Amino acid sequence: MKADKRFLNQPLDFWANIKLISQKAGYTDTKTKQVKIHTLEEIKAVYESNNLDCSKVIDKNNKFTALGNLIIAYLQHRSDVLRLQVEPNLMKLAEAKKTFEALKKKLKPTCPLPLNKQKGDKAGYAYLTGIVNMIIEANSRGFDCNYDPKELTAFTQNKFPVRTLSRRVDGAFPNVINPIAIWEIKEYYFTTTFGSRVADGVYETWLDGLELREVKDNLKIHVEHFLIIDDHFTWWTKGRSYLCRIIDMLHMGILTEALFGKEVVTQLPVIVQGWTKQAKKKAP
Repeated sequence: MKADKRFLNQPLDFWANIKLISQKAGYTDTKTKQVKIHTLEEIKAVYESNNLDCSKVIDKNNKFTALGNLIIAYLQHRSDVLRLQVEPNLMKLAEAKKTFEALKKKLKPTCPLPLNKQKGDKAGYAYLTGIVNMIIEANSRGFDCNYDPKELTAFTQNKFPVRTLSRRVDGAFPNVINPIAIWEIKEYYFTTTFGSRVADGVYETWLDGLELREVKDNLKIHVEHFLIIDDHFTWWTKGRSYLCRIIDMLHMGILTEALFGKEVVTQLPVIVQGWTKQAKKKAP
């Protein structure tokens, strides 16, 4: 999923208001269980109850201003894409396993297929990570890929280190040094609750994106940044508010794209082919 261009490059005060409204008036409707599209009255109540001025959002005639209309348009868009695109693409364990096994049989991969960290009957392959790795290998046209970096992502200029990110990422193409793309994978097929570990994964990706933005702004080095997630129960049943945050990240320019479940199979091949074109241009 790519961002809707209408909402890209919005100032930080736009996102401050999106976050305020979402936090105070709720991300989801407790009755319908759907992502909320807030009414004028709900939004006005948020500002008034927190002793804040809403005149830039709602005018003296009790109508939305241009900013207010943009906020409502974004909240509508966020709700629509989550309901119509994200939720249908999130897989459950059985479907993820079936997809993994079908790709493994078809592609006969030589790339790493890591195991999950479960024990007993739950032990096995990390299905989403395996799917990602196989698709990258099948479409990378012989270029290297670091499927499991054991070091920090770093950037050099004239063979001199100029930036190093704070965290190790889940994958880098073609390498962790001066990558074309990096990604984070969050699969939770065996999770029964939405705990801090899942939430922290979203904020870790946010940190990566902010550091990459600094690299782009000050060093003019652009790196594609992806968040790849799956499990219907964890993200949709338990974590819709964090799906909202991911859509926000996407439109704030923190992410290049977010891939949800089955989107990996349909969208990642095209994405990887784009990486290989960039790699060919950079090749000596």
